[in-house]
Amino acid sequence: MPSQLTASRSNALAGTVRAPGDKSMSHRSMILGGMASGVTEVEGLLEGDDVLATARAVQAFGAKVERIGEGRWRIEGAGGFKTPASVIDCGNAGTGVRLLMGAAAGYPLTATFDGDASLRRRPMKRVTGPLADMGARFDWRAAEDRLPVALTGGALTAIDYVQTVASAQIKSAILLAGLNAQGVTSVTEPEKSRDHTERMLRAFGAEVGVEEMGQGWVVSLKGGQPLTGTFVAVPGDPSSAAFPLAAGLIVPGSAVTVEGVMLNPLRTGLFAAWRDMGADLTISNRREAGGEAVGDVTARHSALKGVVVPEDRAASMIDEYPILAATAAFAEGVTVMRGVGEMRVKESDRISLMVEGLRACGVQVEEEPEGFIVTGAGEGGSVRGGGLVHTAHDHRIAMSHLVLGLAADQPVSVDEPGMIATSFPGFVEMMNGLGGRIA
Repeated sequence: MPSQLTASRSNALAGTVRAPGDKSMSHRSMILGGMASGVTEVEGLLEGDDVLATARAVQAFGAKVERIGEGRWRIEGAGGFKTPASVIDCGNAGTGVRLLMGAAAGYPLTATFDGDASLRRRPMKRVTGPLADMGARFDWRAAEDRLPVALTGGALTAIDYVQTVASAQIKSAILLAGLNAQGVTSVTEPEKSRDHTERMLRAFGAEVGVEEMGQGWVVSLKGGQPLTGTFVAVPGDPSSAAFPLAAGLIVPGSAVTVEGVMLNPLRTGLFAAWRDMGADLTISNRREAGGEAVGDVTARHSALKGVVVPEDRAASMIDEYPILAATAAFAEGVTVMRGVGEMRVKESDRISLMVEGLRACGVQVEEEPEGFIVTGAGEGGSVRGGGLVHTAHDHRIAMSHLVLGLAADQPVSVDEPGMIATSFPGFVEMMNGLGGRIA
């Protein structure tokens, strides 16, 4: 990958592509396969840098992991994790490290977790806090709340944890630890976050309860449940599908179809937001894969209108706000995105970087502590583009601005695009195959 990528105004995009495998499910299939007894075969795994880091970690914890074909992997678990011989390097994978810490906490082992410069800046106490309440011990090797950290697990006691903000990473880490804790572990969340962990735990043979109570949901499981290897079919990632679909919406004359996209309702908030904006977005060939609803999604160039995105939709599209903001730059009127403070503790401060990048491209945008507001150019208007966008090694910041550049008047460049490979290897080739101009 070069040190910069530049996207230039393109003619109409057209074609049918398949989204990379879902990153959330790919991480979980590796981790649960490593925890289970017996063989797990995974089809459609996302072979991006983040997931490959998780695969190496699972192998370091004692599982046998091998690639048997494109997107096809075999994990032979030994029924638990063992102390690794060296540091567990999770690269840039925030989901990977947090879920791995939850899984490892349940076993009598000691492991040190680390990551790249970006991951070392991300807060970890949101996960290590509840795990410590269950009995795990943590030794911060540099700054508190930041990697690297040494974990000592085993002899856990179940907890009843109440989340103030819906977070699938926190919930999943606690549930994975709860598998090997004494008693019944429960997580109460104010809004439903993505439920791939609950679904996949059931596929591996665990009993997981989900109950609606008052204003929230309670997810619970009993400790001591064994996991058994199984087959996992990973559907297309809606977060990755968002980029070619967004290009289809904003480049005049375009019609782009992405096949096999996961349609789990806890992951499709972006599609709902686009429809509210007037997007011509259709879904065909609905079916099931890997226990999830999937379908083929087609986006056609549309005259978009600004909307106020409901705050309670944030949990179902938290990773998609950068690309939503890029499409909002071409909408008529104001698009308001609030209640998304979680964006500030992702791979980067995504609110600040999107505001900075959009302004560099001539877009009017207002930053708030928990969100931002984009004023679009509207039908017949234009987005200036131009300039170099600082990405802070964040793949979604890079891809969102490159998509914007395909419809802007002047080329848009992004720095440090190598991180795109963490979630979307082949992004440039796919976009150019549809008729885009990224080089």
